[in-house]
Amino acid sequence: MPPLCGKICPLLKTNGAAIRRLFDRYGFVIRARKGIGTLVQILVYDHPPGKGKTFFCCLCSSRLFRNYLLIKFLNKISMNKKLLVVFGATGAQGGGLVRAILAEPAAGFAVRAVTRKPDSDAAKALAAAGAEVVAADLDDSASVERAMNGAYGAFCITNFWEHFSPEKELAQAETMANAAAAAGLQHVIWSTLEDTRKTIPVGSGQMPVLLGKYNVPHFDAKGEANHFFLDRGIPVTLLNTSFYWDNFIHIGMAPSAGPDGNLAITFPMGDAKLPGIAAEDIGRCAFGIFKAGAAAVGQTIGIAGEHLTGAEMAAAFSQVMGKPVTYNAISPEVYRSFGFPGADDMGNMFQFKRDFEADFCAARNVENTRKLNPALMNFRQWLEANRSALLKD
Repeated sequence: MPPLCGKICPLLKTNGAAIRRLFDRYGFVIRARKGIGTLVQILVYDHPPGKGKTFFCCLCSSRLFRNYLLIKFLNKISMNKKLLVVFGATGAQGGGLVRAILAEPAAGFAVRAVTRKPDSDAAKALAAAGAEVVAADLDDSASVERAMNGAYGAFCITNFWEHFSPEKELAQAETMANAAAAAGLQHVIWSTLEDTRKTIPVGSGQMPVLLGKYNVPHFDAKGEANHFFLDRGIPVTLLNTSFYWDNFIHIGMAPSAGPDGNLAITFPMGDAKLPGIAAEDIGRCAFGIFKAGAAAVGQTIGIAGEHLTGAEMAAAFSQVMGKPVTYNAISPEVYRSFGFPGADDMGNMFQFKRDFEADFCAARNVENTRKLNPALMNFRQWLEANRSALLKD
């Protein structure tokens, strides 16, 4: 929430309802009590009366003076909030984080949502909800520096699937790391993944080499980029995410009918468990990390909502959708041959998760994830919440 500096005068003549709505956006409740004569006692709470702390109290008879005092109070409170800069604010992870911050205004954080398209519907929705929306492009270092100016912390993320270039991901991560160091940020979260080359040497024959030097480009580049943040001494938390269950809706992974007409989900995972998570929960977990503060700095934290086999996911689909869904277990070689953009990358990714199931799952403890985000959903809960979207096809 941006501070209200320079906005006091236009708000002086606003009515009480508008003032109450404004305070509600900051997590406060206003109550008025009849005083002596024409005087009215105005009280401000951080929770409904009787439960929360009283932050402010005044006696006044003039609406202008009342509003002046209230807005001055709110301006002071907003200036004391820690400003978090969220890159990718209209995307899955960043958008979830912005919404988590706005949903808990009493936590003491304000949010600056960064997007290349501040005029988009998604950006306008964040602004309407109370976020400060600014324009920046990860390929423009000056705009990234401006976005981080004056902030307490930042959530840094890149999107490989937008351009399929690990080199571009590396350059964008370095740009954010440089800007974070220059701004003197106190806490940065870098949304990263494992560099699989530390486990599987490139050219070992275990999986095809992609783009000349990668096993899983969208993993490896993020993992390699960790050093940009670490080498600069930035107070950083490395956040390892999991498979988005939202992929079942947005990138064609939903149960589909085979030649026999039966519905199935298809993965090259064999009987291995796949850590997964609701995209919205990633943002909530990131906010939990920011709230943890210094205790989370220097840590690598992996998150997941549940670890499930393909057969277990298919069974959950069957129960929620009311139709039989089976699990079609194929080989990574077959998956890589599907031909859609990124099929070879994803085929290698699933093979890595299958072949190193124990380590990959252990790095994403569900109970630890729930400590960061008590509202964490499991797969069945996510399916029920998204049943209508899944049944559209």
